[in-house]
Amino acid sequence: MSKLNPNLKSGDFLSLVVLLLGAFIVLLPLFVVFLTSFAATAASPENLFKNNWSLANYQIAWQRGKFLLAFANSTLVAIAVTAFQIVTSALAGYALARLKFQGRQALLLVVLATLVIPFQLLVIPIFLVLKWGHLINTYGALILPTAVNGFGIFLLRQYFQTIPVELEEAAAIDGANRLQILWRVMLPLARPALLTLFLFTFIGEWNDLFKPLVFTTRPELRTVQLALAEFQEQFTNNWPLMMAAVTIATVPVMVLFLIGQRQFIQGIAATGIKN
Repeated sequence: MSKLNPNLKSGDFLSLVVLLLGAFIVLLPLFVVFLTSFAATAASPENLFKNNWSLANYQIAWQRGKFLLAFANSTLVAIAVTAFQIVTSALAGYALARLKFQGRQALLLVVLATLVIPFQLLVIPIFLVLKWGHLINTYGALILPTAVNGFGIFLLRQYFQTIPVELEEAAAIDGANRLQILWRVMLPLARPALLTLFLFTFIGEWNDLFKPLVFTTRPELRTVQLALAEFQEQFTNNWPLMMAAVTIATVPVMVLFLIGQRQFIQGIAATGIKN
């Protein structure tokens, strides 16, 4: 390896080996899942790779799992929650980053404190509030409990602090108010952080099983993860069919992450930098 790249140091080589090993450990289960999904439907774990492969498992899983409706529901919920979080996080993050008001640091501590409280601990009061508002078994029950998120507020607050104040002052001199500065100056410059928040939120909502399981019982409100859980209960012993369903539920978010991974890394890296 050193002959191919004489500038490669021993520390760099060790880091590369660890990185490759970590990638192998992470990707191996995904590869096994993907490969198993093409095996014969009746194959057992002992002879998964000894049968003819086909795409029949995907067709059967898609039809029996009723994933079309589940995909529509998950997409609607994920997009709605993501939109709410981007708006609320941008407004609150900008206020905490730039506005000077009494109690700002205490408010920031409260926001950070919400990050250490598991959502499961809040399920009873949230359920009671949703029931009081007649929102149980509605899309509102899947969207409103996570419409605001402390992580998104802190993420954008940190990124806004990396943007030079002089840009805002120049916009203010031109007559722009706070909202105009946020919309025309700050948000375009914070695109990596916004995309990071979008990916975190969308993927988190897509993979969420807890909310639809607790707050909904109507079949027409089933999300992808709830449909996948019900599908696995029906086909516990059919490994190829289960892996096909898992692949169907996983591929959309994997493709989404691969498309935005560069901006995602930039957004995460920049939030640790302060002027």
